[in-house]
Amino acid sequence: MLYIGHTSQSLESNNGENTHMKNQISKLFVAIKGLAREEGQDLVEYALVVALIAFAATVGMGKVASNIEAAFTNIANAISANIT
Repeated sequence: MLYIGHTSQSLESNNGENTHMKNQISKLFVAIKGLAREEGQDLVEYALVVALIAFAATVGMGKVASNIEAAFTNIANAISANIT
């Protein structure tokens, strides 16, 4: 083929540059695809759910503990009143 304004050497050089550019773009695409993995998102979401459950359990245990303490106090007072 005859290309006007280009020598065969410059066309070979451009072809090599195009291949190199395509390889670089492919590597960049793979790197970006690797950063946007969904497994990492799932892990963060699970961690947030576990933290929320732990927080709710901690807050709920305070209320439950005070109710249990009140029940045992009532039992202890009833036993004390009936023994003496």
